[in-house]
Amino acid sequence: MHIRTTREDFLAELNKVVGVVERRQTLPILGNLLIATGDQSIQLTSTDLEVEIRAKLNAGILEPGEVTVPARKLIDICRALPEGAEISLKVESGRAVVSAGRSRFALSTLPAADFPIMESGAGGDERLEISKESFRHLLEKTAFAMANQDVRYYLNGLLLDMDGKRLIAVATDGHRLAKVEATMSLEVSEHRQVILPRKTVLEITRLLGGGVKDAEILVDVSEKTFRAFLDDAVITSKLVDGRYPEYERVIPHHIDKFAVADRDVLRQALVRTSILSGEKYKGVRLSFDHGQLKLQAHNPEQEEAEDEVEIAYSSDPTAIGFNVGYLLDILNVLEEREVELGFADSNSSTIVRNKGKDQETFVVMPMRL
Repeated sequence: MHIRTTREDFLAELNKVVGVVERRQTLPILGNLLIATGDQSIQLTSTDLEVEIRAKLNAGILEPGEVTVPARKLIDICRALPEGAEISLKVESGRAVVSAGRSRFALSTLPAADFPIMESGAGGDERLEISKESFRHLLEKTAFAMANQDVRYYLNGLLLDMDGKRLIAVATDGHRLAKVEATMSLEVSEHRQVILPRKTVLEITRLLGGGVKDAEILVDVSEKTFRAFLDDAVITSKLVDGRYPEYERVIPHHIDKFAVADRDVLRQALVRTSILSGEKYKGVRLSFDHGQLKLQAHNPEQEEAEDEVEIAYSSDPTAIGFNVGYLLDILNVLEEREVELGFADSNSSTIVRNKGKDQETFVVMPMRL
């Protein structure tokens, strides 16, 4: 195999696929990238056996073939080369030789036939056409609430709930929940729920950040796999096999106290107060009173922090303790100037959302301080 391309073209496609390659591998070939020539283009493929990403590289094919090379080393080489460099990759005597100008790198290879390829599930597939911007919006606003290495494996992912008229994204780690919905026409044969693994969600979100913003993307959903066609990249993922909690039961519906605050002012006050909160639990007490919100924090060294912000609130005085990190995560994904906090009492979960936007719901559980 022998191909020629530019540093910029090669680097752009390598950046799309290298994210799934772990630095430490159980199988050596999983640290490699499959480079295979086609009729008109070159396909780059990476996988960790759970997620697979394919991208197309426009390059000159001097000699067809396929090879696997160390992914991280290859992208580091391309990054280190000067801008505008022309890169040649040629397989010689079982090694992949990368040349650019006077630079030459000989990389070890592994047989392309040993590279694991994920197949899309056969039968019962749903093919959906989704607005790229809407899909990115759903994932970005909910991904922060996914659990990380929780024994309840189904929480280490994100739920996509499709009922034909809405696409709903839900994530929770048991302490906070994010639910965002988009109204769109989805031609699904039945109500479907699938759980995307954490890594898949993060990689799709990263890939959705580039390209044409108002484009449409295709998504294939089968019983065990999820495949998304994103511009020139294709990501295929296994689905999490499990039953997601009934998220609507977690969202409080009997709320009679509401407070409205300036998002930036509240966020800055939380950041200041959290400086003296405990290292382990990061607890902050929010005391709601007529027209004002008092924030308090203390730590085992008997240090204390207090702050006050003006809010719109006219119900009974109520004090609630929160993990300040959970509140800040929510405020960081809200974009309106005014945010609304709704609760029933100091022991019940609190809803946080952009004022007047019911399509986005964020729930955070209280903590005892």
